[in-house]
Amino acid sequence: MKRALITGVTGQDGAYLAQFLLKKGYDVYAIYRRSSTPNFWRLQTLGILDKIKLIPADMADMGALMEAVKIADPDEVYNLAAQSYVAASFDQPLFTADVDGLGVTRLLEIVRNYNKEIKIYQASTSELYGGVKKMPQDEKTAFIPNSPYAAAKLYSYHMMKIYREGYGMFACNGILFNHESPLRGLEFVTRKITNAAARIKLGLQKDLELGNLDPKRDWGFAPDYVRCMWMMLQRDKPEDFVIATGETHSVQEFVDTTFSSLKLNWKDHVKINKKFVRPLDVFHLCGNPAKARKELKWKPQIKFKELVKIMTKADLDRWKKHLKGETFHWDAPNYPDNINIYKRSLDK
Repeated sequence: MKRALITGVTGQDGAYLAQFLLKKGYDVYAIYRRSSTPNFWRLQTLGILDKIKLIPADMADMGALMEAVKIADPDEVYNLAAQSYVAASFDQPLFTADVDGLGVTRLLEIVRNYNKEIKIYQASTSELYGGVKKMPQDEKTAFIPNSPYAAAKLYSYHMMKIYREGYGMFACNGILFNHESPLRGLEFVTRKITNAAARIKLGLQKDLELGNLDPKRDWGFAPDYVRCMWMMLQRDKPEDFVIATGETHSVQEFVDTTFSSLKLNWKDHVKINKKFVRPLDVFHLCGNPAKARKELKWKPQIKFKELVKIMTKADLDRWKKHLKGETFHWDAPNYPDNINIYKRSLDK
């Protein structure tokens, strides 16, 4: 039986990956960060919380990471832990750099000294491309990061390559473009949209405040993408891959598709608020997954419109159950009202 260690297991990708590996017959160990309020709702939603072995640790604590690797003694490590919210990286650039950048180096050093035969997957990101004008982006496209998050991820991307080429380790980057699901956090615009639209449909709120509606993204379905993470580590040779749908849609299209699926006109409910506009934004991302299609035989199964409908229906069903007084695992009832969260000024 293969053994895997997942960091960031309480996040969207970590939960889906754990579920995927369990179905493959893996013995799954997972690192989680202790907090005053446990964040296991995704694992509980998927019904796998009692099927994985949890280890408390933090990407900023090398001793704890070392202990986790020793306990798990894994064949494969999937590093999905990160401060993964781009907007928050402007508020917490040093924390983001430590966790998303140096945290990866800590993990690489531990594996290098413990067992160089362990295969490592690093969750990289399309945000690396930032201000790039070339469309679509592939493995050879230049990186021009536009946020502290992207800069930290660029550092970790190169560290993976350095350890792969310098020490002969099986270390690879998955340059994943945006991937969503009903388990996406409410701090991300996609879930913010579907959750608000569901509430508006049920009369629980009137309006939705957003920032810029123009940015375009290549949106896929998270379970499709975690399957590709696993496929990358089953190869004989470690390589980096762009994982994407090859299609691009604007935030406004996401809004329109969401509200239309509920027979609502988004223009009656959506308001623009400058506080949600980033100091620097990435306006157009579209991935070219040709290498993954050819070498991994991977292709996404869920396309844009179906993805939006899946997420919208999930949030609508949750709020209907909530109104009936049903108890189940999700994040929305406890999520703070954004109006009370003070952001850094965008004034130059």
